[in-house]
Amino acid sequence: MLMDEIFSRKDDHIHINRTKDVDSALSNGFEKFAFEHQALPELDLSAVNTGTRFLGKNLQLPLMISSMTGGTREGDMINQRLAEAAQQTGIAMGIGSQRGQIESGEYGQAQELRKIAPDVPLFANLGAVQLNYGFKIDKVQQAIDMIEADGLILHLNPLQEALQPEGNSNFAGLARKIQQVCEKIPVPVIVKEVGWGISVSTAKQLAELGVAALDVAGAGGTSWSEVEKYRSASESRFRIASHFRSWGIATAEALQRVHQAIPGLPLVASGGMTQGMEIAKAVSLGASIAGIARPFLIAVSDSTAAAIALVDEIRTELKITMFAAGAPDISALSRLKLSRRTPNYDE
Repeated sequence: MLMDEIFSRKDDHIHINRTKDVDSALSNGFEKFAFEHQALPELDLSAVNTGTRFLGKNLQLPLMISSMTGGTREGDMINQRLAEAAQQTGIAMGIGSQRGQIESGEYGQAQELRKIAPDVPLFANLGAVQLNYGFKIDKVQQAIDMIEADGLILHLNPLQEALQPEGNSNFAGLARKIQQVCEKIPVPVIVKEVGWGISVSTAKQLAELGVAALDVAGAGGTSWSEVEKYRSASESRFRIASHFRSWGIATAEALQRVHQAIPGLPLVASGGMTQGMEIAKAVSLGASIAGIARPFLIAVSDSTAAAIALVDEIRTELKITMFAAGAPDISALSRLKLSRRTPNYDE
């Protein structure tokens, strides 16, 4: 019965994200920053290079398809299309939580993903809290082996778990177990939030535990409290969930603060990211790469080609932004300083 509940919840999440307004009441914060326009960039647009490296892997642009789903028939189809898009465009991909597949022993089509995307980074994914609910190192390793992963994402979602009717909300003593995973598994560990941001104090704690990278995953995109609101079992729980729509640290704010506090730690900027210009701003604020989720979920519902077209649009906008800001490559972009926009109170 537990497996049926897990897989049913995954399908609920897909359906709600596609059909409901589940955006955070906060913006991701990147509209508050601007590049200084360069009227004489001394660059050839066609020569602007968006390639980069992340955790030792080459990418054609600083972008990852963020973790979303998997395990169900629909989730497997989505992941296969996303893997095809990642392979054809040279970007990274994280898959959704593999808990259900590991507990059931039914891997579905997950093992096919490496065949579909042999040349790009794939990241396994588990809820970190499952380390408090019986997941030992052997099960963590299963998640990695299942897709021949280049790294492991452990996601933190305390608010979502607290709002879920079936949530696992015992986060006590979790830090030490995260440290043990970092020490014992052979691939880099990325810790990410799911959309409410990582504070400086938490980032410092995680860095000390040995994580290879952080995904700040701030507020400004999908609000999982809103998603869980639509799964509420009572009017009371519906109201409670609705009160958290403005919760969290905006993505740009979380990114800037964490980068300033731990400048040497690779960071992923996700949470409401949709545009190439936002990715450029994220790199300038300290991100190694950006992560995008829901726009890919919507695009891939149409076809793999639609997801590829989305990447191409993002790449084109990123290149134009770099060109107009005078950055010939990602390294130069990372050194550009952004200015704070002055609010226009007439708007």
